[in-house]
Amino acid sequence: MPEDKPRLARLASILTQLQSKTLINATELAEKHGVSIRTIYRDIRTLEKSGIPVVTEEGRGYTILEGYKLPPVMFTEEEANALITAEQIINRNKDQSLSEHYQNAVTKVKAVFKSTQKEKAELLENRLQIRTNQQELKTSSYLIELQSAITNYQLVQLDYLSLEGVRSQRDIEPFALFSTQENWLLVAYCRLRKDFRAFRLDYIQEIRLSGAAFEPHDMTLQEYFEQCRQKQKHL
Repeated sequence: MPEDKPRLARLASILTQLQSKTLINATELAEKHGVSIRTIYRDIRTLEKSGIPVVTEEGRGYTILEGYKLPPVMFTEEEANALITAEQIINRNKDQSLSEHYQNAVTKVKAVFKSTQKEKAELLENRLQIRTNQQELKTSSYLIELQSAITNYQLVQLDYLSLEGVRSQRDIEPFALFSTQENWLLVAYCRLRKDFRAFRLDYIQEIRLSGAAFEPHDMTLQEYFEQCRQKQKHL
């Protein structure tokens, strides 16, 4: 029945999304697949009837019961190509820790490729070249460690060398990371300055995770950028 094929593809996609997020709501799923919320409700019931332990959190969304294991995800050729392309881009970034950890992760992903996908992936790897950071310079190695500090709300002690060559030690509450002009920057609340500051990772001399936690900041990254724009207007 041809009309069933789109639904089967949608069910498989919904299942993948449930595995990839802690919570996803019906509105998000409906917008993603271009169907009504009522259709998503029916799809969720179908998954439940097929034995998938979908957990419903009233008013919040859906997730998969923790610990439930599903067969390895299969990748389309286009998805595999996107991963290979991302690998080339990340290998040219200037943070050593990101390159190493992504390489380990993508190696595990490639392990589930079919043999024909592996052959095509190897071919594409040899036919792609990213021309940024051609010397493959690595100027920092703290990105992955700082990502963990952000997600665990962990206080960090920072030894920092400013653009003016001034050394300082800071206790910071890591908030966000962004990349511009090939440099990674850390946005953090600095307890010394009692305000948010941006620190270039390539100017960080050393970091130490203190083991202490801090209260999450009630602000989004976009709100931080808007605050920065407002400050610039008043300079």
